[in-house]
Amino acid sequence: MKTDIHPKYVDAEIRCACGNVIKTRSTKPVIIVGICNACHPFYTGQQKFVDTAGRVDKFQQRLAKTQAVQAAAAAKKKKKI
Repeated sequence: MKTDIHPKYVDAEIRCACGNVIKTRSTKPVIIVGICNACHPFYTGQQKFVDTAGRVDKFQQRLAKTQAVQAAAAAKKKKKI
């Protein structure tokens, strides 16, 4: 490999909107996701029925939850600086 052209490979945290934190390694120190293996119906074995809210509304709720976590992380990072 050529020297000084590759990004740094650091310890990373993958944070889910449900609160689950997974430690791994990546080029980014923090990765925020909306759904993970701890809350996904396929992995939990709990079938969720589509209710009157519908898929789009559920997605928008998950997206809002993820954006709230990202905003809190950004505010915390900004507060540190």
